Amino acid sequence: MNVDHDTGTDRDEATLGRIETEVALLMRLGEATRRATGSAEHRVLDRAAYVILRHLDNAGPQNISALAARLNLDGSTVTRQVSALQRDGLIVRTPDPADGRGTVISPTQAGLHRMAAVRAARTRLYGDILTDWTSDDRDTLADMLHRLNQALESRNRRR
Repeated sequence: MNVDHDTGTDRDEATLGRIETEVALLMRLGEATRRATGSAEHRVLDRAAYVILRHLDNAGPQNISALAARLNLDGSTVTRQVSALQRDGLIVRTPDPADGRGTVISPTQAGLHRMAAVRAARTRLYGDILTDWTSDDRDTLADMLHRLNQALESRNRRR
């Protein structure tokens, strides 16, 4: 490979390789940590249910199409996930005021309660994991993860 000292191509490629490795490890270790944590709160919702309930809590009632678009998932996948949430009493479907033929999904109090329990447990866990980090380092990590998620979301929307 030719080295372009003016643009730092080799350095950029090496950095991107490190990022790829660290993201892969983050995903694996995050899941392993969740599974290994003794706290029952981590297991009261699966990952898909948690993400759906968090979104509904933040954005308000949504129809399946809007929810699927926001989560970058196929509508049939979201329909299956929402059906499971409904069976568990964690969401309700009501007629869509904008289109009487459709429905909107809203979290129930039970759904919000479970979501809040998982969120609190995860917040405590990350507090323990990052206990030796400075507040500035925690803020920087939060900002960088947010930027990464925004970039990933933007890329997925363009497809």
